Amino acid sequence: MRLQILTLAAAMTVLAACDTPATKTTDAGAVATQGTTGQGVALSVVDQWKQTVGDRIFFDFDKSSISPEAKAILERQSAFLKANAQITLTVEGHCDERGTREYNLALGERRATADKNGLVALGVQASRLQTISYGKERPAVVGSNEAAWAQNRRAVGVIN
Repeated sequence: MRLQILTLAAAMTVLAACDTPATKTTDAGAVATQGTTGQGVALSVVDQWKQTVGDRIFFDFDKSSISPEAKAILERQSAFLKANAQITLTVEGHCDERGTREYNLALGERRATADKNGLVALGVQASRLQTISYGKERPAVVGSNEAAWAQNRRAVGVIN
C-alpha cells in the first residue's frame, strides 16, 4: 500500500513538471519567450545562453587572443544578444593556477576585454557589456594538469 502511494505521488510530480509554460520570469522580473529542448521542454533565457549559445570561450596558455573556435561562439553570442536587446552581460576573465595573483588578474582582464571587444565588433552595444577579472581565484576545474588548466583559461559571459 505504501509503495502504491509513493508511486502515485511520483507520477503526479512528473506529470506536473510536464505542464511548464513557454515563458518564464527572469531574475530581473522580465518575462521572456524561451527556446525548447529536443523534448519540447522550455529553456530559460539563462539556460538557452549556456546550453544552446555557449557562455564561454577558451584561451591558450598565457594568451588573450581570440581563436577561430572562440570566434564562432562569439558570433552565436552576438546574434543572441542582438535578438534579446534587454539582456546585459558581465564578461568574467579567468586563468589557470599558474603565475602570481597579480599577473593572473591582469591576464584575466585582458581575456574579458578581448571577449567584450569581439562582441562589440560583431555589433553588440558596448554599454550592455561590462568586464571583471577573477584571475585564478575561481577555477572551473580543480586540478594541476593540462586538462584542468585548459578549462580554467576562459572568459565567461554571465547574464545580469
